Amino acid sequence: MFQELETPPATFVDRRSHDISGRNPTFERRQFTNSHEGLSPEALDLAQAIDAYKLRHRRRFITYEEMLSVIKTLGYQR
Repeated sequence: MFQELETPPATFVDRRSHDISGRNPTFERRQFTNSHEGLSPEALDLAQAIDAYKLRHRRRFITYEEMLSVIKTLGYQR
């Protein structure tokens, strides 16, 4: 009664690969902002520390635990 339709297999595109040949990215998407303009000196230190962490660990977005870890490396104590 029902005719089974054959669908072609979906192709998987791994966007995590770093081969960007043929493409020129116009900007790097960031979790918070693309600019640190107008930040206080303390906020700028935090932003730069988070950016360095994300680059070092190849992460675009970080968790609250990772952010707390970065903040503690800057000397924060509760």
